[in-house]
Amino acid sequence: MDLFRKKQLSSTAAATGSTLNKTLGALDLTMLGVGAIIGTGIFVMTGVAAAEHAGPALVISFIIAGFACVLSALCYSEFASTLPVSGSAYAYSYVAFGELLAWVLGWDLVLEYGVAAAAVSSGWSGYFQGLLEGLGIHLPTALSGAYNADKGTIINLPAVVIIVLISYLLTRGIKETARFNSIMVVIKLSVVVLFIVTGVFYVKPDNWTPFMPFGFNGIVNGAATVFFAYIGFDAISTAAEEVKRPQRDLPIGIISSLAVCTVLYIVVSLVLTGIVPFQNLNVSDPVSFALRYVDQNMIAGLISVGAIAGMTTVLLVLLFGQTRLLFAISRDGLLPQALSKINAKTQTPVRSTWMVGGIIAVFTGFIPLDRLANLTSIGTLFAFLVVSLGVIALRRTHPTLKRGFTVPWVPLIPLLSAATCGYLMYYLGRETWIGFFIWMAIGLLIYFLYGYRSSNLNKK
Repeated sequence: MDLFRKKQLSSTAAATGSTLNKTLGALDLTMLGVGAIIGTGIFVMTGVAAAEHAGPALVISFIIAGFACVLSALCYSEFASTLPVSGSAYAYSYVAFGELLAWVLGWDLVLEYGVAAAAVSSGWSGYFQGLLEGLGIHLPTALSGAYNADKGTIINLPAVVIIVLISYLLTRGIKETARFNSIMVVIKLSVVVLFIVTGVFYVKPDNWTPFMPFGFNGIVNGAATVFFAYIGFDAISTAAEEVKRPQRDLPIGIISSLAVCTVLYIVVSLVLTGIVPFQNLNVSDPVSFALRYVDQNMIAGLISVGAIAGMTTVLLVLLFGQTRLLFAISRDGLLPQALSKINAKTQTPVRSTWMVGGIIAVFTGFIPLDRLANLTSIGTLFAFLVVSLGVIALRRTHPTLKRGFTVPWVPLIPLLSAATCGYLMYYLGRETWIGFFIWMAIGLLIYFLYGYRSSNLNKK
């Protein structure tokens, strides 16, 4: 049994002749990246991380998490410019490490994108219901949240509805999806800037004391938690087969979107903890709450609208990445071939889109947000760790391969990236690790019962 059989570069390159529509440029990718990154992390998780983990030192947590992402982004850029195919880290690992690890990483990414989308839609629902309540509209308690016997909630209906609507949009075509995403990104960036410009006048330096109430461990715990806020830039690489000049545009999109978002996260966290004492930030809408705290209710309402737009784009890109990942895995035979069928009219994988949307809608409808965010973080950190090591492996096995972008100081940068990701994984809770291992065990069972025998490499 050859568990580490590898895809040849020739067959991987041949995949770029797929029927997916090549319409995306560097600006589109940057907008997709910003659309994926700025959302629940900045509008929801900042409050939880400050109140429970880092306090005002949340800004350092964002810097640590951002540093880990920058290192990983360099590694992703090299792979994306070298192997511009759908599947992201899954496709890269197939060439660098072989089929078993590629499947493990692909299954891990299914967890990352799927659970992240469920968590984001839950945060989207919180802001949407807050907006409705401001208009005097109140949803029945049973339909307002995931199942909780004590609160009387049964299903998070708004979260389910937005997943279904996003899934429908994705089936209409990549050009329409990118256009909608760009409009939403402009709206949410405007709102983030509005919060900074307004909030800076209400900052009280006394609120930054004590700066490290939970010590250095609290900062690292905070970094592991807010790592969720950076999830999304890697999803850009799943669009590789729909990019006009992937060797040039993919690295630009990945690095530029991450740079923009890191700066905004640092500034927002400073302003947020400067306006409100960190102990009071454990709320579902901390950014809007901060402005209501200083009686800027009208601007707080605008922030809510921007947050809804922001999280909509995150959902869009996460669901997009999930469908393209399943498309790539299915095309390789490790999942049923039906998931890689392309609609002749829209040139999108309609079946996998609706399947992903249906499953995520069930998750988001019934599972609370706090159970989801850390699972997403551990899945993402694991993917970043493997991709970082994959750069070293591919440099050794294919030293003369043409690369559109190269990571400097190899193997130092990839090793530092892998070590940083591993360090942050260590600080995620025991419950998160148990959930991660259970998910991986299920994935290995599927591979040995179906994937290994059905693989295209096995047929050859």
